[in-house]
Amino acid sequence: MQIILETERLYLREMEQGDFDDLCKILQDEETMYAYEGAFNDEEAQEWLERQIARYRKWGFGLWAVVLKETGAMIGQCGLTMQPWKGQEVLEVGYLFQRLYWHKGYATEAAAACMQYAFEVLQADAVCSVIRDTNTASQNVALRNGMSKRDSDTKHYRGVDMPHYRYVRVR
Repeated sequence: MQIILETERLYLREMEQGDFDDLCKILQDEETMYAYEGAFNDEEAQEWLERQIARYRKWGFGLWAVVLKETGAMIGQCGLTMQPWKGQEVLEVGYLFQRLYWHKGYATEAAAACMQYAFEVLQADAVCSVIRDTNTASQNVALRNGMSKRDSDTKHYRGVDMPHYRYVRVR
């Protein structure tokens, strides 16, 4: 599988069907998925994986597998997606990691590389992160990567109204 990005400790590459079990370690963990109102079942996890693969075909990017160089293990996902925000589509950097790898700087490292890719390769003028108001860990990743809180909106997901903030970094 071709490596899209490389950082000091990580490789980022496209996900494939063989990553399903590793992806489920993230998407099927209740604590990891609290911002999504709970863990995904197998069908929802498969839909998530298929959506990323479709994004690679459509846009040339999506959420990529984050692989720890030291072990070769897929520890998370991070990448770029087009997301709806107040009636328009915005380029977002997003990240989700296995709980075992939280608080080690991997999300910040991977997201920084993805933003650099957005600015240098995609020639984006701005990159944002749409983050649930209760997800302070992801908000801190955004702040560490030079993003600032721009505005807020409420998303309706799984029967719940969820306030979200949009963090933005411009080129």
